Amino acid sequence: MRRAALVGNPNVGKSTIFNALTGMRQHTGNWPGVTVSCTYGYFYVCPESSVSGCRESDRQDFMIVDLPGIYSFDIRSEEEAVTRNYILKKEYEFLLLVCDATCLERGLHLLRQATALIEDRPDDTIPQIILCVNLCDEAEKKGIRIDFEGLEKALSIPVIPCCARERRGLSALKETLLRLSGACSSCALEDRPEGDSHEYQKYPPDFSPAGLAAGSVSYTRADYRRREEALDRLLTGSFTGTFFMLLLLTGVFWLTITGANYPSSMLWELFFRLETVLAAAAQSLSFPSWLTEASIFGVYRVVAWIVSVMLPPMAIFFPLFTLLEDLGYLPRAAFNMDGAFHRCHACGKQCLTMAMGLGCNAAGVTGCRIIDSPRERLIAILTNSLVPCNGRFPLIITMISLCALGTSVIPSAVSGVVTALILTGMISFSVLMTLAASWFLSRTVLKGVPSSFTLELPPYRKPQIGKVLVRSVFDRTLFVLGRAIAVAAPAGLLIWILANISIDGQSLLLWISGALDPLGKLMGLDGIILMAFLLGFPANEIVLPVILMAYLETGYLVDMEDKMALFTLLSAHGWTVKTFICTAVFSLFHWPCSTTCLTIKKESGSLRWTAAAMLLPTVIGMFFCILIEQIFRII
Repeated sequence: MRRAALVGNPNVGKSTIFNALTGMRQHTGNWPGVTVSCTYGYFYVCPESSVSGCRESDRQDFMIVDLPGIYSFDIRSEEEAVTRNYILKKEYEFLLLVCDATCLERGLHLLRQATALIEDRPDDTIPQIILCVNLCDEAEKKGIRIDFEGLEKALSIPVIPCCARERRGLSALKETLLRLSGACSSCALEDRPEGDSHEYQKYPPDFSPAGLAAGSVSYTRADYRRREEALDRLLTGSFTGTFFMLLLLTGVFWLTITGANYPSSMLWELFFRLETVLAAAAQSLSFPSWLTEASIFGVYRVVAWIVSVMLPPMAIFFPLFTLLEDLGYLPRAAFNMDGAFHRCHACGKQCLTMAMGLGCNAAGVTGCRIIDSPRERLIAILTNSLVPCNGRFPLIITMISLCALGTSVIPSAVSGVVTALILTGMISFSVLMTLAASWFLSRTVLKGVPSSFTLELPPYRKPQIGKVLVRSVFDRTLFVLGRAIAVAAPAGLLIWILANISIDGQSLLLWISGALDPLGKLMGLDGIILMAFLLGFPANEIVLPVILMAYLETGYLVDMEDKMALFTLLSAHGWTVKTFICTAVFSLFHWPCSTTCLTIKKESGSLRWTAAAMLLPTVIGMFFCILIEQIFRII
C-alpha cells in the first residue's frame, strides 16, 4: 500500500478531493478552518485500460491523509504545527499539494516551502510531489487561463488541473499516482502532449512563485472581481454589514418558525397515533399497568415529543445555515464581528463557533477547535451556550407568542414576522452578552492578549443543493437528534417516576417544585417552572410539557396546541406578562443541555471548566430574571 499526504491552503478543496478519492464524507465548507485535524482514508486505482476488470498486478492500494489547511509552514497555529510535523517526520510516498486556480501564486509559495522542507529528509524518504490545481471551473468563469503544459515543464513535476466538485481531472490524478507508483507499466497518462517523456523529478527545481505565476497565468477579463467586490462592500461594510447580518438572521428564523408548524403537527399525530397502538398491544399482552405507563406514557411519549418538536425546525434551520456556509457568507459574518471580539481580547473566529451554536451548542463547542490559542478557545467554549441552540427556540417562540396574546398588541396576520423580529432581537442580546462574558473572562481568570489570525474571505460559490441537504440532514440534524433521543429516553422514565410516586398524597414532582418555589418567586417564575428547566437538562424541548404535566397533575406529558387554551391555563396558575418574559429570558440564559456538557468535558478535559460553563449562563439568566421581577414590582 502506498501512502499519500494531501496538503494546501485553506478553502482550496482538499477535503472535496479527499472525499472524491476515498468515498468518505469528510465535512467540507466554503470557509477556512473546516479541517482542524488529520483524517485518514483509503482508495485503490485500476488502469483505465482494464475494461473487463482490475488485475491484482495492476491494481494499487493507497492510504491518504487530509492534513489541515495552512497558509505557511512557518508555525503560527496548531494546524501549521500538525501539517509541518507530518510533512517532516511521517513516511509517505506522494505529496499532493492542492492549490487554487484563481490564486495560483499563493499555492506556488506553499509549494516552494514544501520543497524546502522535504529536501531536508533522507534521500530514500523523499516523496514525489504532485501539484493539483483545483477550482479550474471558477478560474474559467473569471476569465483566468493557466498554461498547465508550460507550468509542468518549468516545475518538472506532475501538474494536474481538476475541478473536484464535478470530479473533473480526478481520473488523470489517479492515473498519475498509478504510473508513478510503478504498479502498472502499461498505464498512459491522459491529456499529455505527444513526445513528452514524462520524466519527472521528485520535487521542483528552484523557481520564483511570482515570476512563474506571471508567466503561466493570463486574464481575459479585467473586471472579473467587480461583482464580488460590490457584494463585499455591502456584506462587510461598517453599517450595511451589520444590517444584512440581522436581516439574514431574521429571514432564517422566520422561515424556520413558519415552516416547522405543519410538519411538526404531522409528526405529532403520527407518533401519538402509534402510541395508542402500542398501548393497546401492551394491554392485549397483559403487561403490568405500571410497565405500560412507564415505557409508553413515560419513555416513548417524551422521545416522541422531542422528535416531533425538535426535528422540523432543525430540518429547516440546518440546511439554511449550510446554504449560507456554502455561499461563503459565514467568514464575512466573522469579519464583521472580528473587531468586537478583538476588543474583548477574544478571537474573531469565535463568531463562527457562535453561529454554529445557533444550530446546536454541542456542535459549536466542537467547532472551537478552529481557534489556535488555548486561552481564546476556552473562552469560546465557556461562552458558546450564551447563544441559544435550536432546541430552545420552541419555548422562546411560544413565550413570545403568549406574551403578545396577553398584551393584545400584535395583529395575528403579522405575528410570524413580529415573532421572528423579537427572536432576532433576543439573539442579538445574547451575542452582546457573549461579548460581555468574553471581556470579563479575558480580564479575570483567563487574562491574555488577543492573538492575530488570518481570515480569508472565500469566493461566492453556487451552493451544491444536493450535498447541502445530505450534509445538513445526516451530518447535523440526525446526529444532533440521535444524541438528544439517547438522553431523553432515561429522562422520560425519571419524569414518569417523579410524577407517579407520591408522599402524603403529593407527587415527588410537586414536592421538588415546592422546595424551589421561593427561588422561583424571586426570579419572577415559580417552583414548577424551575423544576421543569431542571428536568429539561437532557433536552430543552420538554420544559413546557413538564410545566403542563405538573399543573394538570396528569402523571404524564400532555399537549395543548391551542395557544388561547394554553394562555388561559397558565394565567389560571398565576402567569402574567412578567412570567412570560422571565421564562423566555431564562430559556435564553441557563445551563447547557446534557449533550453540550458532555462535549464541553471532552473538549476542555476538565470538570472544573465544565462546571464553569454551566454556571456562567445560569448566573446571567438569574440576574436578568431578578432584575425584571424588581422592575415589575416598581412599576
